[in-house]
Amino acid sequence: MTAPHSPQGFSTRAIHVGQDPDPVTGAVMPPVVLSTTYAQNAPGETKAGYDYTRAGNPNRDALEAVLASLEGGARAICFGSGCAAMTALFQTLRPGDHVVASEDVYGGTYRILEQVMAPMGVETTWMDFTQVTPGNTDALEAALRPNTKIVLIETPSNPLLKLVDIAAVASVTKARGIVLAADNTFATPYLQRPLDLGVDVVVHSVTKYLNGHSDVLGGALVVKDPELGEKLHFIQKAIGAVPSPMDCYTVARGLKTLAVRMERHCSTTASLAQWLQQHPKITHVNYPGLQSHPQHALAQQQMQSPRGTPLAGGMVSFVVDGGTPAVTRVLQAVRVFTLAESLGGVESLICHPATMTHATIPKEVRQANGISDGLIRASVGLEDLQDLQTDLDLALNA
Repeated sequence: MTAPHSPQGFSTRAIHVGQDPDPVTGAVMPPVVLSTTYAQNAPGETKAGYDYTRAGNPNRDALEAVLASLEGGARAICFGSGCAAMTALFQTLRPGDHVVASEDVYGGTYRILEQVMAPMGVETTWMDFTQVTPGNTDALEAALRPNTKIVLIETPSNPLLKLVDIAAVASVTKARGIVLAADNTFATPYLQRPLDLGVDVVVHSVTKYLNGHSDVLGGALVVKDPELGEKLHFIQKAIGAVPSPMDCYTVARGLKTLAVRMERHCSTTASLAQWLQQHPKITHVNYPGLQSHPQHALAQQQMQSPRGTPLAGGMVSFVVDGGTPAVTRVLQAVRVFTLAESLGGVESLICHPATMTHATIPKEVRQANGISDGLIRASVGLEDLQDLQTDLDLALNA
């Protein structure tokens, strides 16, 4: 759905875009429209543009409108999961096409490209995008081919929290006419606006921070170009990978508190990361907000709240001294953190990427990319900082 131009602030748009009171009853919260089909005035003549809910639904339109507004896009297209959204993007490709992708990505993205798209004739080159800077784009230039159609970046990356200089990558893809896609799940539009930096497609797992409550599965693509948006909308309608009306309603409700949630996620995680860095049982901490992070300066520049304040997100990963046995003890000893996959909810989650979120990636590839067996990833929730520190300290010393 097209988002209206608005000079209003982020939180105001998150609360109001697509959320007008119901014109029939005056209900402040728009109703959930569960109908799968819609009465027509005459054959082919719909009452309000709706005929079948796979093709369109008022709750999905409302969610797409607010997502487009928050990302600064012309159109958002919502799907039943983040993986469905990513797959729809790749369904714009044809056999023989080529993709260049960040080597440090979510395991599900790796699985789609290597186990779904590769058998269909789409080849992927994996590269370290931290090599690409405004003054040196040679590594990216070398990875591109005449048949490269999509460049996919994930920043911050999952699970090592590496950053990609979005504008530097966009300077290359724009010159070549290549679609640049960025997974913005970790940062959210509250911290990072990839479309403003030259990206063509923003990818989200709305399951995570956008919904924020670990109770909805969903995905989204947001684009600047209406023509590309129409192509992706056709794929959405044709394959039917759409979210339910109730899921759309729930995510739209979650978005209303995105700004205040992200502020708290970021402040708590920054403090927790500093504490972890000093812990004797931790050998390394990955968090862009730390001055020790190799791309801290880029984080300060590229990841900022609408207030202009640098914020580094709510995800942190760290390496425990002692390898897999130590990791197992820690993950079984936590009580405030929950051992589970996923991220971005109000509750703190903790996981072992090597055996959970990234288990689908071959071990030799994981280790080459820096995902060691001693790595733990934490999604820091909204609990009190002291309780989270105490929980980790007790678990680390268990």
